[in-house]
Amino acid sequence: MVRGRICGLSVRDVRFPTSLGGHGSDAMHTDPNYSAAYVILETDAGDGLKGYGITFTLGRGTEVVVCAVNALAHHVLSKDLRDIVGDFRGFYRQLTSDGQLRWIGPEKGAVHLATAAVLNAVWDLWAKQEGKDPRTLLSCIDFRYITDVLTEEEAFEILQKGQVGKKEREEQMLMHGYPAYTTSCAWLGYSDDTLKQLCTEALKDGWTRFKVKVGADLQDDIRRCRLIRDMIGPEKILMMDANQRWDVPEAVEWMSKLAEFKPLWIEEPTSPDDILGHATISKALVPLGIGVATGEQCHNRVIFKQLLQVKALQFLQIDSCRLGSVNENLSVLLMAKKFEIPVCPHAGGVGLCELVQHLIIFDFISVSASLKNRMCEYVDHLHEHFRYPVIIKKASYMPPKDAGYSTEMKTDSVQKHQYPDGDVWKKLLAAQGN
Repeated sequence: MVRGRICGLSVRDVRFPTSLGGHGSDAMHTDPNYSAAYVILETDAGDGLKGYGITFTLGRGTEVVVCAVNALAHHVLSKDLRDIVGDFRGFYRQLTSDGQLRWIGPEKGAVHLATAAVLNAVWDLWAKQEGKDPRTLLSCIDFRYITDVLTEEEAFEILQKGQVGKKEREEQMLMHGYPAYTTSCAWLGYSDDTLKQLCTEALKDGWTRFKVKVGADLQDDIRRCRLIRDMIGPEKILMMDANQRWDVPEAVEWMSKLAEFKPLWIEEPTSPDDILGHATISKALVPLGIGVATGEQCHNRVIFKQLLQVKALQFLQIDSCRLGSVNENLSVLLMAKKFEIPVCPHAGGVGLCELVQHLIIFDFISVSASLKNRMCEYVDHLHEHFRYPVIIKKASYMPPKDAGYSTEMKTDSVQKHQYPDGDVWKKLLAAQGN
């Protein structure tokens, strides 16, 4: 039974100094500090349950998202959880259509990131209380702006078909897990020695799918891609990620030079807003056998709709914080199924692996029913700060066993890494003379 009135919402600015080791570095984001606006919801139900939600950031700017969360708080406080989930579509739209905050969106940017943090906390709280059936799930989705591609009835039919073989797929996940690929070996800021060491360790641990960051310097990319391909051999899968570095013609030319290393895809080759540019790149790379992957910076379901409509991508990358939480990700999973495009989520950031494992395992069990050309990103950073960290076995995500959205951080970790007053940042800022 869903119960409890939301009587408290707090949000923390939590940052981890990953830039010190070059972790997360790419051609566009050279010094990221993996961070999160961390939301905690409390109810008066008396059961002690809390909802924990995060949205991922790179350090500076987290304070902006924290402000946006606080600006949305009045929509949540004093609401009964039963009323929220009883009309989750309406509650979702209330957050995304705030008559004044909408102006600095709409459904994009800091406000949408804040919306994800709040809704991730709501989903965490709700998931700890009860399960959900197909009709209930559909009632969470805002179909506005996408009915020309996917209606609610079509979505229901997809979920109904997903019931066939569901039990067998659940057992398959429990036994083998969901296939993953690693990004942790080849951040752009890593030295060759670090790259070789991490690649060697990953191979020993059974990894068969690797992603390398590219886009800053062509000759350096050729050298690093050759190094990795030589290490992993011709049979293992290699992906490349440019993190939006190139213009459209430049992307085609650059990838023609890297095609010899047989990448499965090039990720974010150009601006995430350039839908037709992605379509041009996608068409040009077909003869080279290279797919286009994108989605981690897609603002909302409407951008994904158009990417699918113009065949601009071969691999769709949902993000658990860029979109408006589970509600909006459900709509994108269902559209991807209709277009038969494999979903390979983005998970390069603090807490993203913990979040997205739920979405991708649900996609396999209840929506896509396929593992063909599908894998989920994994980065081996910062999991020790979560109470329920992801479990990886044989390069696969094992299904989480604890109720909720796996978003709760350890209290000690939050206190130490809260910006700017946590112990970690006090020492770092003092050392920098700030």
